[in-house]
Amino acid sequence: MAEIIKRCKKLAFYGVPVSSDGVTTYTFYRMKGFDEISTSKNPKEYSRQYVDEEFEQTDVVGYTPSITFGFDRFSDDAVHMDIISIFDDEKVGAEAVRPIIMVDLADDKFTAIKRDFAVVAESEGRGLETYKYNGTFRVKGEKINGTATSDDGWQTCNFTEVQE
Repeated sequence: MAEIIKRCKKLAFYGVPVSSDGVTTYTFYRMKGFDEISTSKNPKEYSRQYVDEEFEQTDVVGYTPSITFGFDRFSDDAVHMDIISIFDDEKVGAEAVRPIIMVDLADDKFTAIKRDFAVVAESEGRGLETYKYNGTFRVKGEKINGTATSDDGWQTCNFTEVQE
């Protein structure tokens, strides 16, 4: 019988930037404390009806993925601190773009997808028990297929692109 895959087997890692001597690198930290990380594919459709047919045809011609997110603010969490700085400083353009890696731990190969997203700040402060942040990561770059590894029990990850 097929086994159901738990949500916790699909982890997201957020690239926190570190700049040194004009060069920016990213450390990919596990996104903890998030009560929502939901992907929408947002297909782009091309629809038309030809004069000799009674129906309309639709083709999918592209995708514009987005990830809706929400998290409870934790102290001393590098991912939270970076996203909060985008909210608080109202960063725009390239200053608000971060890479995200989605890793499938249910797959023995640890298949991963890496992509750049614009961090779109939407709301903060909702909730009575914790201080919450909500927003959307909107696609900003091509999808890169690869695999992931970790040396610290999936607290951080390393990404290796797979050449197709």
